[in-house]
Amino acid sequence: MTQDTVRPGRPVAPAAPAAPAADWSLVVPLKRLAGAKSRLAPFAGPHRPDLALSFALDTVAAALAAPGTGRVLVVTRDAGAGARLAALGALVVDDEPGEGLNEALAHGAAAALALAPHAPLAALSADLPALRPAELGRVLAAVPATGRAFLPDAPGLGTTLLACAPGSPLDPAFGDGSRARHAAGGARELRLSGVESVRRDVDTGEDLAEALALGVGPRTLALATLLGYLPRERRQSGTALPG
Repeated sequence: MTQDTVRPGRPVAPAAPAAPAADWSLVVPLKRLAGAKSRLAPFAGPHRPDLALSFALDTVAAALAAPGTGRVLVVTRDAGAGARLAALGALVVDDEPGEGLNEALAHGAAAALALAPHAPLAALSADLPALRPAELGRVLAAVPATGRAFLPDAPGLGTTLLACAPGSPLDPAFGDGSRARHAAGGARELRLSGVESVRRDVDTGEDLAEALALGVGPRTLALATLLGYLPRERRQSGTALPG
């Protein structure tokens, strides 16, 4: 990743026709809740695992409702979180490699290809509590028909979505500096306006404040309200996502 921020309004001509708009396989990685979102510890204290689960539940619910989604696979070794996510309709894949985020994503991608070998595939961050189905659908529809593409996160340093067309490897390189690594690896950067909810991942208290300002999903909203993270006027009006 570079330290440039993406200018939301900057138009970019498509490099190829859009990938299939339907039947996407989305792979969502989730660490064991006990170790998830460690950078939120100073802000959330003992509620950090609960926030991590709320983020994942709202992310997966929105992803399942996005136009073009065929299936959502969650790669996790957390049995409790897996059961909650499966109840939403996600397919839970045990994180067999246990060696890190990119290994888990490669494992999930292999499971997705076994289920739907001709479907386009994307890895999606699990910490997008403000995710809107329509915005995710726009991002998926912008993926070229060949090769790989990615969406940078809100600060412009990380990656929240990495996609590949049928026949192309996912080749994930998530982690610090992933925007630069994905670009250097040949993935095309998607520069789209109006998809802020797909770019706003949450690692810190400041990130959560920005997600709350966008409008988070019902589980994160309920927990944030219970814990007093919302200003009083926001608690009264609510910030749940539109359908």
